[in-house]
Amino acid sequence: MILIANPIYNTVFKRLMENERVARFFISTLLNREVTSVKMMPQEFTYYERETEAEEQLTILRLDFMATVVTSTGERIKMLIEVQKAKDETDLVRLRGCQFGDTYRKLEVEDGKKTTLPIITIYVLDFELPEIPTACVKVGRVYEDLVNNVFLKQRSPFIGRPTHDAYVVQLSRITERYQTPLDKLLSIFEQANFVGDTEAVKNYKYDPDDADVKTITDILHHVGTDPVERKALDIEVEANRTFEEWLGKRYNEQRTIILEQNKKLAVQDAMIAALAEQEEMVAALAEQEAAIAAKRKALAEKEAEVAKLREHLARLERKQ
Repeated sequence: MILIANPIYNTVFKRLMENERVARFFISTLLNREVTSVKMMPQEFTYYERETEAEEQLTILRLDFMATVVTSTGERIKMLIEVQKAKDETDLVRLRGCQFGDTYRKLEVEDGKKTTLPIITIYVLDFELPEIPTACVKVGRVYEDLVNNVFLKQRSPFIGRPTHDAYVVQLSRITERYQTPLDKLLSIFEQANFVGDTEAVKNYKYDPDDADVKTITDILHHVGTDPVERKALDIEVEANRTFEEWLGKRYNEQRTIILEQNKKLAVQDAMIAALAEQEEMVAALAEQEAAIAAKRKALAEKEAEVAKLREHLARLERKQ
């Protein structure tokens, strides 16, 4: 086994993707296309949580690459590859509000004219899409399970959003497979065999028989064991822990507030129910009073008729 840093952490993942050979292997393996060149763009996007009492927490990492890809017909085309890594779907929603991919789409100039570049997005997710049970999916006009080489009938609201081709990697769904180039790439990100409680490092149990995989494990071993490199990883691990504690504290605070509000609402509901009951009683009394008034009126009318009859009888008696 080889001790390696866990690439699920952004500092480690970025360290990997800064290596041109690793980036080319990562992109070409997922796209299943030969990539002759790849260059990380100078601008990088990161999203930090700034509303916490903890240290600023990196929740999103986005890296852009200019790549030359060989198509199925042998044509070489340049395209922008966006790699977006996030801990939850909410983070990606925030990221989409800060897109700057258009900056690169028209950078390529041919014959003095700006040429729009095609874009492919690779999503590396530290959360699961419940509708999609596989670790790696290609999203175009169809959903293709790249692990099992089958087309999926399932649909995911998240996956349905991209307007261009995309590849989705669900880190928590990676299983023990080591046959295809894709299996070997995904095995690097398998969340298992951790050393210690922090999940910062793990034992890589496979024999890196592929030169590109060997390059990756060498880098990750260095990051996981070198004191300088390891310090950056430990800082992120501690920031994650502090952030999660803050989230737990904030959740408990919000839960307490909600419970108190529910108590107040329950009191208000009881008062409203009591008022409604009183209103029903008042309405019932009003109906009774109206009925009594109607009976009194009818009785008065009958008494008036009786009085008239008595008067008429009295007149008849006097005539006799």
